[in-house]
Amino acid sequence: MKILVQKITKSESSYTQLILRLTFGIVLWPHGAQLLVGWFGGPGYTSSMTMFEAFGLSPIIAFLVIIIQFFGSLLILAGLFTRLASIASIILFLGMIFKAHLQVGFFMNWAGTLKGEGYEYHILAIGVLLVLAVYGSGKFALDNLFKDNK
Repeated sequence: MKILVQKITKSESSYTQLILRLTFGIVLWPHGAQLLVGWFGGPGYTSSMTMFEAFGLSPIIAFLVIIIQFFGSLLILAGLFTRLASIASIILFLGMIFKAHLQVGFFMNWAGTLKGEGYEYHILAIGVLLVLAVYGSGKFALDNLFKDNK
């Protein structure tokens, strides 16, 4: 088990991943906080679950969306199990694209004329997450606590 954890948490020692982790976490965590605890004008857990279920998501998927956005972004911010949290977030963003944004088109709704938002932001987030999934968490990450110090 120790070897598996070390493989999952192994990371290139770079500031690049630190910058990407902080950028992604700072942007996504408030969205998760809106959904889970109602901060930043968000609906909170019960209303979020109702909203996602009305949108056609099963209760388990709705729960995972909320948990991944809140706790996954915190894990990425801290650099703890970054690869796993990044992969879960990639799946989350792909789900968002195919469930809600693909039919709107690529571009975000800057002019307010579309019925929803496009998926350009989601592609950007997936790109950031792919780097973290491949290269790990980088500098100043809790993943570094699992290094084999032989």
